[in-house]
Amino acid sequence: MRWYVSIGMVLVLGAIAWGDVAGIAAPSPKSRFADAKDNVPSVNVELVIAVDVSYSMDMDELAVQREGYAQAIVSKDFLQALRTGPSSKVAVTYFEWSMSGDEKIIIPWRVIDGPESADAVAAEIMKTPVRRGSSTSISGAINFAMPLFDENPYRGLRRVIDISGDGPNNNGAPVTGARDAALEKGITINGLPIMVKEPSYSTMDIDNLDFYYEDCVIGGPGSFVVTIKDRDKFKEAIRTKLLLEVAGRTPERRIVPAAEKEPRVSCLIGEKIWQDRWGR
Repeated sequence: MRWYVSIGMVLVLGAIAWGDVAGIAAPSPKSRFADAKDNVPSVNVELVIAVDVSYSMDMDELAVQREGYAQAIVSKDFLQALRTGPSSKVAVTYFEWSMSGDEKIIIPWRVIDGPESADAVAAEIMKTPVRRGSSTSISGAINFAMPLFDENPYRGLRRVIDISGDGPNNNGAPVTGARDAALEKGITINGLPIMVKEPSYSTMDIDNLDFYYEDCVIGGPGSFVVTIKDRDKFKEAIRTKLLLEVAGRTPERRIVPAAEKEPRVSCLIGEKIWQDRWGR
């Protein structure tokens, strides 16, 4: 079951950690991941943050995106959300991606359990030089993310891939195959479609990128999309999404129903645009 989240739904941030935000469901107390290995340190969630750095993202967007994640991780609301689970800690890894095969881990698996560890992760995110890559392979990012969970020395109640992007998959394997493979492993995929620019032929952006993410990218129990349509709301959206993921909350009320059969936007639209433009 998949959900759409508007930023305004969850901005009563001070209350989220205590589970008293209207329309927010509490997380399940047990997961098969937590019981996968004996004597393994446990965390509330294993969170892979997969960040788009393709050329369709301008340098300002890349900088704001970096700052958004760093500021969210050290925010009072994020640290409060940590305390919603039994272990009061999360395991996080952060990587950047563009075309298939161009993925770079910025933060290897780290545990965040309070202000000191949060500050260290945020500082490491900010000190890494901003880079850009060609093409957009959401499937490549998902396929890169999946084995990272096997390398994680911690086990969480949930496994989540948090994937951002400003365009559809146009490189590598089709996105739906990668999504379905992740869902078969019990991994939830949430989306952060970035729609702050008008769609352009030069950047191969599309209309209704949020629909594309809802119908072709996200999936798993409680999966959701937070859409960024205003550059000024960029950091706010990132913080909102991380709070929901760390606290294990999902909207109780369906806002925009995901397509039950045919997707509202073709899941191969990016590949078609690429083919029409480059002939390959």
